[in-house]
Formats: sequence, C-alpha cells, structure tokens
Amino acid sequence: MIVALLVAGSVAGGLARDLALPAVIPKPQKMETGEGVFKLSAKSRICADRPSRATAEYLAERLRVVTGYPFKVASGKPDSDDILITTKDAHAALGDEGYELTVTSQSTAIRAVKQAGAFHGVQTLLQLLPPQAFAKTKVEGVAWELPAVQIEDQPRFKWRGMMLDVGRHFIPKEDVKRMIDAMALHKLNMFHWHLTEDQGWRIEIKKYPKLTEVGAWRASSPPYGNRNANDGQRHGGFYTQEEVKEVVAYAAARHITVVPEIEMPGHAAAAIASYPEFGNTDVPGFSPRVVTRWGVQPYTFAPREETFRFLEDVLTEVCALFPSKYIHIGGDEAPKTQWKQSACAQEAMKREGLKTEEELQSWFIRRIGKFLESKNRRLIGWDEIQEGGLPKTATMMVWRDAKWAKHALALGNDVVMATTSHTYLDYYQAKSESELARGNEFEAIGGFLPLEKVYSYNPAFVAENPAQEKQILGTQGQVWGEYVKDVNKAQYMAFPRVSALAEVAWTPQAHRNYQDFLRRLPTHLQRLDQMGVKYFKPEPTE
Repeated sequence: MIVALLVAGSVAGGLARDLALPAVIPKPQKMETGEGVFKLSAKSRICADRPSRATAEYLAERLRVVTGYPFKVASGKPDSDDILITTKDAHAALGDEGYELTVTSQSTAIRAVKQAGAFHGVQTLLQLLPPQAFAKTKVEGVAWELPAVQIEDQPRFKWRGMMLDVGRHFIPKEDVKRMIDAMALHKLNMFHWHLTEDQGWRIEIKKYPKLTEVGAWRASSPPYGNRNANDGQRHGGFYTQEEVKEVVAYAAARHITVVPEIEMPGHAAAAIASYPEFGNTDVPGFSPRVVTRWGVQPYTFAPREETFRFLEDVLTEVCALFPSKYIHIGGDEAPKTQWKQSACAQEAMKREGLKTEEELQSWFIRRIGKFLESKNRRLIGWDEIQEGGLPKTATMMVWRDAKWAKHALALGNDVVMATTSHTYLDYYQAKSESELARGNEFEAIGGFLPLEKVYSYNPAFVAENPAQEKQILGTQGQVWGEYVKDVNKAQYMAFPRVSALAEVAWTPQAHRNYQDFLRRLPTHLQRLDQMGVKYFKPEPTE
C-alpha cells in the first residue's frame, strides 16, 4: 500500500497546511477546518427546501443504511441535530455545480444554487464521515461525526467523465449502475456509454430488431493471454429500451448525463452483419459478420440514401431514450478501403464534388450532424471527424494527439480532452511483467499509464489564450473493453486512476499537489472498499 507519510520532513507551506485537512477527493477549491465536531444521532433529520427534497432523500437513505437511525426528511427550520440542504442564500457565483458546506459543532448546512451543486455537497459531506459511510449495511461501533469545516467549492471543468465500452464485452445493467455510483462519489457528471462496435450491438432499436437478434451476439472471443485464439464461447447481450431508460434515470438522479455512442461510418460490422444492405455490398468479398477479433475492421456504412434513412431511424430512437444534449457518433478508425472499391461510394463522391474518401467521411458526418441539429442535439465524435473538414457545430473528443485539439480550437470548435497519453485506462497501470505474473486475466491492451501520470494531466495545456481555454469542455477516462470481460476488471482498470482524473477535472490546476493526493488516497481507498469496488492497489512509493 502507499506509504502514508510520503511528505514527512520538509514540506512546502501549502502542502503543510493540506496535511491538516480532511481526505476529500476531488480536493475542494477552498476548505478550512474549525474547532469541534458535529455529531449525528437518532434524532437527526435532513431539513430541505422544496427544490432540495430529492437530494435530501438521497442523503437520508444513505445515512439510514449505515447508521440505523431513522433520518426523516423534513421542511422548516432545522434543530441543532439536523442537516440543512437549501437553495436559499446560496451565492450565485457558485454556479450550477458549486456548493457551500458549513459544519460547526452546532449545525451543518449545504447551500447551492442548483441541485447538482447540492448533490456534490452531499458527496463531500459523506466523505467527511468515516469511510464506513459508504457501506452496504448497518455498521456498529462507529462515531458518526463530521469535523468542523467551511468549504466553498465548484468544478474547474463542466465535462468530467468516464467512458465505458460495452461493445466488446457486454456488462449487465446492474453492474453499469455500480460504475455510475463510483462516478457520483468522484463528482463526475458525464457517462459516455459506448454501445455499438464491430464485435457487438448493445441497444434495442425497435424498428430494426435484427440489430440485437444478430448484432448483439458473436460466435467466439479471444481468451485472456492469447489475442489470436478463439475461446469457442458465444458472447453477447443488449439493453432493452426499458433498461436504457432505467440506467438514464439512475444516472440523472446522481446528476450524471448519459452520452450514448452509436459508431459510424466505421466500427459498424455488427450492424452491417444484421442488415447487410446498409454496407458496401458491391465490394469484393463482401461477407459481413459480428467480428470475433479485436482491432480495426474494414466494414463501413455505405454512403447511400437507404443507409442514411436507417441511421436517422436509429438516432431518432436513441434521442428519445437519452435526454443528453450530446450524441456521440464515433467517427474514428473508419478504413477507406471499401469506399475506394465501391462503385456506389465513388459515384457519391462524384455527385457531391468530393475529391477524397476523407472528404466523403466529412460529408457523411456533416449530414448526420444536421440531422441531430433537427433533433436539438449536438454531434460529438472522435478526432477523426476533422478528416476532410470539421463540421462547424461539432464537438471533438481528442484521443490521438494534441495537435488535433489545437486544430479544432483554432476553428472555434469545443473539445473534450481524452488523449491516450493520460486518459486511456485500458493501459497497464503497473509494468506489464508484474501484472501478467499475477495471471492472464490481468492482461491489458498495452501501454503503461501509472497513477502519477494521470494526475499530472492538465487538459487546458493546448489552449493558446483564455478564449480557447473556455472551448475545452473538460476531460474523461476511457475504459475500452477488449481486455475487460466484466465489471470487476472494469473497476480494476478504472480505479484509482479515475480518482486522480476526477481531481484533474474538478480542482483548479494551482491547487493540485500529487503528494497531498497520495496522503488522501488511503482513506479514499477505504471508501471504495466499503462500496465493493475492485480497484488496483497502488504500489508503494519511495
């Protein structure tokens, strides 16, 4: 386990002050300690104004579980044993997600302008309690006390997310909820749900039932430890529309927006295996199937009117299920081989006056973007959407290289920083030799991304001026699924690196300190233990 006293001896003045502060992750913008503690008791209530009622119910239920106290939710003036959650007297400068938390020996109050802020205040309040506050059952023998503090807090970035790929390996609905709970603990607010892939289509589309009858299932998968072999086991699964609604509502109750990703024009083999007529049927050797290997595959959607009608039908059902302002259309790793071989694709290029297949992809993306605009949504895609010209209204999710972020910022487009260098959580977090020595099930796609490097990330480093910095919406961690067969592996790859990235996204750059993060991390890992999160245990630091 991490050495607790990493900073013993000579420490900078700012860090020395941090040592006295509670172990809250992500670190609040302003936090000062006071004298004494606030004690919870069987008489304690959660008092809330009308807008804060749902937030109060969330906190009350959590506290009922672990303390066994009744914790009624009430309106009106709080007594000395009560916790107040209110939108009254909140400073407008806190914004939509900021909060003020005041704890004295006589009172505890959370004030926020909007309920997202109040909910984040609740997460901080829970972290001020012993780690057992996150347990699943009643805990005996714990002093349920809050230290006296004054906190004023709000996020640095408005996009603080995590992407979960369920296309390569299906993860059941209840396990997705577990990931969402862990996101809420870290004040993350964007859940990017990667729902379609060459290896599986995971969302029910009522107008096109074969997408899940055929596309949700593959004949085999590579086993851990041998990427070029077959395990011979049929794999698959999908979410019904009712299950999708349930997950979206569950996330919304935790002030997390679910951003669906429907891949196009590439990563489309499962869809084309389901409906071959929407692929490039006129290319040599056309024989689509749900893919049983990892890596980039050649199957892309054909640029035909019938295909656009299909995709618009799919996106119409997707928009009805997801209230998100953003709809992710992928756009990455779309080989142009089939388009070069297809007479139909070449005719489309000639008709539209397009010189290259990259321009054809940009035309394809722009057309989908216009359709999404008609639904009052915004297109977001991986950085390949700029090939052939970046649509003016698109948001770019940058994964390959910072130069693409600079390109988009110069054009005036918003970006989300999701670069492989710091946010790809499917990379090894310890040296591959040590991980694989523990068993083939610890295999990762490759690369090495330790906790310290994640923490060192500054998503705004590409901005050349304050205006461009505002175009950087934020950042997110990516849990790609090739080597993630279940939620336990997903958690193992994500945490505690997500804890570090959450602080990157929330806490002002000048207020972050890795040594202080390491001081707070052991207590935070105890919270994850109570939640049942199967995290990677960081190795000792000299």
